[in-house]
Amino acid sequence: MTNPAPPTMLPFIDLGAQRRRLGTAIDEAILRVVDHGAYILGPEVTEFERRLAAFCGAKHAVSCSNGTDALSLVLMAKGAREGQAVLCPSFTYTATAEAIARTGATPLFVDVLEDTFNMDPASLENAVRTARHLKLDPVGVIPVDIFGQPADYDAIAPVCEREGLWMLCDAAQSFGSTYKGRRVGTFGLATTTSFFPAKPLGCYGDGGAVTTDDDDLARTLVSLRFHGLTADRTDHERFGMTGRLDTIQAAILIEKLNIFEDELEARQRIAARYAEGLGDLAIPPHVRPDCMSSWAIYTIRVKPEQRAGLAAHLRAKGIPTGMYYPKPVHRLMAYKHFPSAGNGLPVTEKLSLDVVSLPIHPYLDEETQDRIIGEARAALA
Repeated sequence: MTNPAPPTMLPFIDLGAQRRRLGTAIDEAILRVVDHGAYILGPEVTEFERRLAAFCGAKHAVSCSNGTDALSLVLMAKGAREGQAVLCPSFTYTATAEAIARTGATPLFVDVLEDTFNMDPASLENAVRTARHLKLDPVGVIPVDIFGQPADYDAIAPVCEREGLWMLCDAAQSFGSTYKGRRVGTFGLATTTSFFPAKPLGCYGDGGAVTTDDDDLARTLVSLRFHGLTADRTDHERFGMTGRLDTIQAAILIEKLNIFEDELEARQRIAARYAEGLGDLAIPPHVRPDCMSSWAIYTIRVKPEQRAGLAAHLRAKGIPTGMYYPKPVHRLMAYKHFPSAGNGLPVTEKLSLDVVSLPIHPYLDEETQDRIIGEARAALA
C-alpha cells in the first residue's frame, strides 16, 4: 500500500493570482519599455515617482534600487558616521540595522510594544540615555512599521524633537497604510519603502523609494542614487552609489498601483476574518483604532509550546506559515555586539518565542481562508 501524496502547498503570498488579474496590462507595459529602450531612468520612472508621491501626499518621491538602499541613501544624505548612534527596533528584519552599520554609525536597539509590535517610546528614551552613556552621539531614530501598521509617530516625534533626533520612517512593510487619517509617507524627515515582490506594493524584482517633503533632501537623494552626479550631469559633487530603479520595474509598479487601493480593501476583509475565526484561541494582531494596516504579514501570537506544533500541523495540511522573527536582530551573529536600550529588550525577547504568521494576500478566497482557520483551530484547540 502506497502512502498518499502530501497535499499541494498553498502559496504564502499568491503573486500568480495578481498576475492573472493584471493580464496583458503588465505585458504591454514591459513591451513599451523594451520598444523605447530607455531602460535606466526612462519616462516610466518619472511617471511612477509622480504617482507615488501623489498617492501618499508627499511632495517628492525618489525611486531607487531596493528598500535597504532607500534607507542607506537617506543615512548617507544625513552624514551618518562612526561615533553616532541611530536608534531602531530589534524586532524586525536585519535591513534597518544593516543600513545603519554600513555607514559606520552604531545601530542601538530599542524594544517594542507588546500589542502592536512597534517601537516603544519609553524604550526609545531609555536608548537615548544608553547612547550618551556609551559616549555615542544619538542623531536619529528609525521606527519600523512592522507587519503593515504604522508606528505611533505622534508618541515618537516628541522624543525626537526634545533630544534633537531626526526621524526616518521605515515603511518597507506598511506602504499604503494610514496613521490618523494620513497615508504613510509624509511623516518625519522622510519615509522609505520596499517594492520587493512580497510587499503589499511589489515589483517583479527589487525596488524601493524614499518620500519626503524636504526639497534639499530630495535633490541630494537624486544625486546619491546616481554616483553623486550634479543635476546637469557634468560633475560628481559627492560620493554616491548605483541605486536607480529600473524602468521596467517602474512600468510594472504603475500597473500595480492602479489596483492597489482595491487590494488594500481586500486585505482588510481577510484580516478581519482571521481575527474573528481565531481570536478565541490565539492573540490576533492589534491595530490601533486610528490606524489602518496594509497587512503585509498577518502575525498571531500563541503559547510558545504551541508554536512548533501549529506550524507542523499546518504544513502537513499544505498550509505554509512564517515566523517573523524567531531570532531578533540583536541576537544575530553580525549584530549581537551592538548595544540595546539600557533596560534590555524584554518584549522583543518574548515575542520572538510566540509569533507565527499565516498566509495573507488580496486573492485569498473565503473557502481557502476557512480551511486555514479550521486547521489552525484544530491544532490549537
